[in-house]
Amino acid sequence: MILTEASAPFDTKTRILNAAEKLFGMNGFDATSLRDITAEAQVNLAAVNYHFQSKDSLIDAIIERRILPINQRRFEMLNAAGHPPGVEQIVEAFLAPLLMLEVLPAVPLIGRVLSNPDQFVDRVYKKHLQHVAERFSQAIREALPELSPEETFWRLHFMAGCMTHVLTLSSVLPLLSGQPVDRDALMRRLVNFIAAGLRAPVAAANPMSQTH
Repeated sequence: MILTEASAPFDTKTRILNAAEKLFGMNGFDATSLRDITAEAQVNLAAVNYHFQSKDSLIDAIIERRILPINQRRFEMLNAAGHPPGVEQIVEAFLAPLLMLEVLPAVPLIGRVLSNPDQFVDRVYKKHLQHVAERFSQAIREALPELSPEETFWRLHFMAGCMTHVLTLSSVLPLLSGQPVDRDALMRRLVNFIAAGLRAPVAAANPMSQTH
């Protein structure tokens, strides 16, 4: 039976968000239609149009629902790390609120968004992550004052890349590793790996050799 606004006035919007989040995470944005979402949520198309007006608005609502509490937790953990914060504390504050997320359908969805350049810059970075990048860049420079702003940018970029890779492959990591994934152990490995990269000596410039 298709549920309508009249029969379920209090949870229709949430069901639509949950269904869209699941399907977008599984199949991607382009491959998921509004009809797919209405079938999964057991609502009619009018309900989707009433709450979100368009597919783009629905995508934005899903991203905002997950990103805002993640960023809030990131800042809470970073503030608790003190001044200057420890390198491992910075990395954990950046990673843990997302990688330890309990809402499993959100994990592949966020991985898809972060790894899709067409979606990422306008839909996520400018709206939700630019201020996060600025705050974590500042924290890295406090912990590692020898790093230049340019070097800090690249190391933060590489940290985000490691996180995105793990998120994108989250559903197949047990298959690739040959065993169930212990998220606590995964976090410890990733924090140690990235912290070592942040502390690594700055590579000397390597001018291109010229052919005479």
